[in-house]
Amino acid sequence: MFGRVLVAMVTPFTPDGDLDLKGAQELAAHLVDKGGVDGLVVNGTTGEAPTTTDAEKSQVIRAVKEAVGDRTQVLAGVGTNSTRHTVELANQAEQGGADGLLVVTPYYSKPTQEGVENHFRQVANACGLPALLYDIPGRTGTAIDTETLLRLAEHPRIVGVKDCKVDLLATARVIAETGLDYYSGNDELILPLYSIGGVGAVSTVGHVVGNEIKAMLDAYDEGDNKEALRHHQALLPVITAIMTREPGAVAVKAALNLLGLPSGPVREPLVGATPELINELKALFA
Repeated sequence: MFGRVLVAMVTPFTPDGDLDLKGAQELAAHLVDKGGVDGLVVNGTTGEAPTTTDAEKSQVIRAVKEAVGDRTQVLAGVGTNSTRHTVELANQAEQGGADGLLVVTPYYSKPTQEGVENHFRQVANACGLPALLYDIPGRTGTAIDTETLLRLAEHPRIVGVKDCKVDLLATARVIAETGLDYYSGNDELILPLYSIGGVGAVSTVGHVVGNEIKAMLDAYDEGDNKEALRHHQALLPVITAIMTREPGAVAVKAALNLLGLPSGPVREPLVGATPELINELKALFA
């Protein structure tokens, strides 16, 4: 529904830490027009959603949608650990022009699967936008069980999953038994997940290697597995630098700054990239 290569877009800030809406528009246009990107996800983890206000989230949605128009779809991260608040953000996103939602499992509270299912259903019932569920137990403390996903797949507005559970057996079963679109949220697993029926990625490294990810998926679609593997292996140094050294938002903002693209600093409690990481990124991109 949303294409293959989606980028979990950073939220650019000014040097003083305020929203840089012009920068967000410039970055969004670059990703869509030159970066090989099919869709944008704003206000997610890489967008530093935990440290932006509801009003700022609304401004980002409207600014990015204005910049890209109908050239691509814009999904809005709306998930919080409060069902009521998530519903409010979902309605705000719809009013702001978003084309879809990314809804993370409620975090910290560790609800039962009944609570998880109820949360997602209430959000999906609250507005008319299609939704991707974000399954990332490493951050939330709670996985979405397979049986819960099978039931939620019956909801007409729950259309897919951003999968960071790293359980390919469970993922393969849901793909086999439902019509859900599965997007890899782990950049190192884009090709493995694609090979078992996934549809693409919601990527952080796609900010800087979106065209390469697209070429990898194109090669696989054309039946050239060796070429797909070559692209996958060529991406590994970038994935390692951006996704394993420091928080992804920190690393990818540092990479964007090196490339002269809008990003700016991160907001506390995140801190800027270390000199060691910057040197590693320079070796890749400078």
